[in-house]
Amino acid sequence: MAATTTPLGLFNTESLINTEDRTIRDTVRLFVERNIKPQIADWYEAGNLPVRELAKDLGQLGVLGMHLEGYGCAGTSATAYGLACLELEAGDSGIRSLVSVQGSLAMFAIYKHGSEEQKQEWLPRMAAGEAIGCFGLTEPDFGSNPAGMLTNARKDGEDWILNGTKMWITNGTVADVAVVWAQTEEGIRGFVVPAGTPGFTAPEIKKKLSLRASVTSELVLDDVRLPGDAILPNVSGLKGPLSCLNEARFGIVFGSVGAARECLETAITYAATREIFDRPLSGYQATQLKLADMTLELGKAMLLALHLGRMKDAGTLAPEQVSLGKLNNVREAIAIARESRTILGAAGVTGEYPIMRHANNLESVLTYEGTSEVHQLMIGKALTGLAAFR
Repeated sequence: MAATTTPLGLFNTESLINTEDRTIRDTVRLFVERNIKPQIADWYEAGNLPVRELAKDLGQLGVLGMHLEGYGCAGTSATAYGLACLELEAGDSGIRSLVSVQGSLAMFAIYKHGSEEQKQEWLPRMAAGEAIGCFGLTEPDFGSNPAGMLTNARKDGEDWILNGTKMWITNGTVADVAVVWAQTEEGIRGFVVPAGTPGFTAPEIKKKLSLRASVTSELVLDDVRLPGDAILPNVSGLKGPLSCLNEARFGIVFGSVGAARECLETAITYAATREIFDRPLSGYQATQLKLADMTLELGKAMLLALHLGRMKDAGTLAPEQVSLGKLNNVREAIAIARESRTILGAAGVTGEYPIMRHANNLESVLTYEGTSEVHQLMIGKALTGLAAFR
């Protein structure tokens, strides 16, 4: 017998998505089906991603900085951006990371905190995928505690001199521009650093077991001299980089649902065609119990994502609410990936199916843009009024 519905169909989530957002989502889904899924297993196994070619394709698709207004950006709703992230991560977390870092970190930092000259110079090219950006905040010894960063910038006449090291930087090696955060005498400030500036290098990090279809780098700044107008003029302190992280976390709330959906749908398809003791695996109670439980968590994650998307569109979304979404949805996506793998048995660990790749990627997604523990503490602070980060 044919299945009567899909996991998200049971929740009728389509009724919660307006026509414009659905059209954008479907366009991105078709792009992923045609351009990402046929090649992603090979890219992942090779530990290589054709970033420059993909960036131009993604620019033509209109997803780079799609939720920003002007400067060649599409100006879509936040919900549409989230749904695009969902479809991109259904392909691979590395593809969604490329788009998130470009649009929600590097471009958003310039868009929100930069000068008009900086916006005009970089945003149109970045929206088109002609220039690639990265975002330098995390350091080797300062991840969850960015306030302790050692990277520093000092004035030298009208110029700035930057020194320091950043770590785990998506797109760094291939970037044309980096937004780098550094300690100054007036607090933490952001700087727009063209990649060709003397003293700036970005060696790629190799031998990863997760996010292999993504360029991950170190940034090294050795007496990098920048003109005075390289500083982001409209923000100081940690609120600058944290505002950008909140944008990227929002994309993860949706993106993780895409990875989970892909794993669960793969498991359902496999179970229907795999025969065990002369009957389909999907006909056994143990299998259906697993599928039912995973469907519950996927549907709840999708409902939460859509609710947060509407709140963001209304301008009412608070950072601790984004933490709710990131914490829950990534946690449940990993659980769904692992459970889906058990349905495929040994086949689930091969590159023929996407499940183990998604499971490995989600381990990185669990950590970046705030670890689960950090988001738990953000929620705890909201509930108690007390900061327990130390």
